[in-house]
Amino acid sequence: MPETWSANCIWLATRLAIEHMKKTLCIAVLWLTGSCALAQEHVRMVFVGDMMLAETVGQLIRRGGDPLKHVRHLFKGADITIGNLETAVGTQGIPADKPFTFLAHPRVIPFIKNNFSAVSLANNHSVDFGLSTFERMLDQFDRQGVRYFGGGKNIRAAHEPVVFDVKGKRIAVLGYDIFMPRSFEALHDQAGVAWGERDHIAQDIARARQHHRADLVITYPHWGWENVKRANPQQQSLAHWMIDSGADAVVGGHPHVTQNIEVYKGKPIFYSLGNFIFNGFTDKDANTGWVLTLNIGATGEMAWHIHQIGLDRQGIPRDQGLLPASALK
Repeated sequence: MPETWSANCIWLATRLAIEHMKKTLCIAVLWLTGSCALAQEHVRMVFVGDMMLAETVGQLIRRGGDPLKHVRHLFKGADITIGNLETAVGTQGIPADKPFTFLAHPRVIPFIKNNFSAVSLANNHSVDFGLSTFERMLDQFDRQGVRYFGGGKNIRAAHEPVVFDVKGKRIAVLGYDIFMPRSFEALHDQAGVAWGERDHIAQDIARARQHHRADLVITYPHWGWENVKRANPQQQSLAHWMIDSGADAVVGGHPHVTQNIEVYKGKPIFYSLGNFIFNGFTDKDANTGWVLTLNIGATGEMAWHIHQIGLDRQGIPRDQGLLPASALK
């Protein structure tokens, strides 16, 4: 009798242990899958500022070098990466009558495709070498699978958003040039860049919502005065207009320096991310830029952080660390 009772106790203890292990395993699986599902609901977008891929940077790419060598970890895990391509791409053309013109060799196209989900063409250098060069650049991008926005073969194409389907969300990004020369503007019968007229912006955002069924819309303007560290009243007014028209965030560039950050009606405005890849500057402010990470939650809420980067003499970025919130006021 004692032996039978002892055997039953052992059997019961073993059974209870197995059931406990099953419950523990079940809870662990539910916790892990729940965490994975939560992680998958968040979309990570990385934005950088102006990229000029000619001159010393173009030479580095020609030699097989990697301009992102010292900052590549900042792109790790990103679902979407966006930058401003501050140069024409081609092998010929007539330079525009302006102080600075930039022409990168088509060998930079694989670098763009491999590292950026899309690039903005809405800036004051995309048409530096004429409309023919610009249109050939668009053709090359289309053939090689480079996504772009803020420029096209006519006004309708230039004002189309680039749309991403990521983790159950549709995110549209619109690019606008708001800095001379106005002659680069796309027209109904002319290629060029998307000019930032208020009426067009409002219509584009509405179209992104209604026609493209975007859950979120982000505008990426090229604006402001060069080397000025704070946004001017015109930038602020236009940024507010963009959000009032339905944009969820505004991420700007062009001044070659970083500018202030504002939250308007709960929506973030980053007036300028500064330079990202760009040679030819000697002052510290122009050789300092930001890499912005936007984390978009399940219901569209946004959290963000910024890494500061410094450019060396060749225009190559290096990570200088995460900026504390106190440095971003």
